[in-house]
Amino acid sequence: MNHENSDLALHQAQTKHALSARVSSLALASITSQTQGLLLRMFADPYLLEKEDRFALIEQLRECVSRYPQVSELRVLLGMALCVNLDVHPAIDELKESVKLAPNSFIAQLKLGELWMRLRVMDKAEEHTRLAALLAQNLAQADLARKQATTIRYKLPFSTPLSFLRRLLTRQRSQAIVPAEIQ
Repeated sequence: MNHENSDLALHQAQTKHALSARVSSLALASITSQTQGLLLRMFADPYLLEKEDRFALIEQLRECVSRYPQVSELRVLLGMALCVNLDVHPAIDELKESVKLAPNSFIAQLKLGELWMRLRVMDKAEEHTRLAALLAQNLAQADLARKQATTIRYKLPFSTPLSFLRRLLTRQRSQAIVPAEIQ
């Protein structure tokens, strides 16, 4: 885990690309009612969005991001929509950029951590989730980060080289026993 990045995000008084709340609110308010409806459906159940709805949502969010490229929250929404559409690499790019723009953003850190977790890149998932937990400003946010960290810890042992080695040795032992019993 990169503690230097943690310290940078948590202790830097003003981030280089930080925006005022007014600009961020204006950008989020620029999302059309049609896009808001698609976002609500995506948040309710991502499987409800038809292919053409996902494409429309992504295009509308891309347009918003092009108008307000420095607004981290818009990039988080676009990254999430790209994830729902299974566009992994563009989603990574958008979520990384959202964290770069606003390293002190709880939601940017949490969502990037979640994407890394789903991709089984556990060291990065753990780092971003830890940062999100430290940035949590209320119990609901703290609970989301805690649950995600628990999921990462649950999955972590299965992704380590030691567990791989253990499975390999167990498989070799069972294969060595089987031929001996057949004879």
